[in-house]
Amino acid sequence: MLEIKNIDVFYGDVQVVFDVAFEVKKGEVVALIGANGAGKSTTLKTISGILRPRNGEIVFDGITINKIEPYKLIEKGLALCPEARRLFVEMTVEENLDMGSLKGEAKKLREKTKEMVFDFFPRLKERRRQLAGTLSGGEQQMVAIGRGLMSLPKLLMFDEPSLGLAPILVREIFDIIRKIREEGTTVLIVEQNTKQSLSIADRAYVMETGKIALQGTGRELLNDEHVKKAYLGV
Repeated sequence: MLEIKNIDVFYGDVQVVFDVAFEVKKGEVVALIGANGAGKSTTLKTISGILRPRNGEIVFDGITINKIEPYKLIEKGLALCPEARRLFVEMTVEENLDMGSLKGEAKKLREKTKEMVFDFFPRLKERRRQLAGTLSGGEQQMVAIGRGLMSLPKLLMFDEPSLGLAPILVREIFDIIRKIREEGTTVLIVEQNTKQSLSIADRAYVMETGKIALQGTGRELLNDEHVKKAYLGV
């Protein structure tokens, strides 16, 4: 479904991603793990069209998407739940959800999809008229995930979904990500919570200083000595 082919990404003259290559197959959960500053979020922004690779190719659903605008990628079925949620804080929960379904089939099916989101997150249905900025951090993350689902994505990418959340909410968010995959949406997740990420991942890649350092199944990397020492504190 998604192929990243040897991309190099720069901020100005500074290269931050080096010859990165990996793939995400339909129906998988794939995790991209690594320390802060390893290039994980930059990679997601590049896939999303926010940044452009200087070299290499990104292929989604058989189409090269390097130069396609982000809003057009959403229409093609590629969506990102960004780090720090990025909600419209002075809009209601429901208005934020509607912002995820502004065009095409997603707009036609808005109400049906919204009911699916409310099934995932009953608390959001209770708070549908509440301003997003008044919600707790966990509830705001639910809105961000719900907004992503409203676009009817084939591939939903998550950038640090557990950031700033209490442990009990972290488990809840990862349970939801697992359910999203079970409902047929492919998932790519960037996350510093290595144990949780690898626990739900079919496959995973470790990024270090802008490069892919290791890859394997989630279980294999959970048991890898380097991963244990560097990321699990074992």
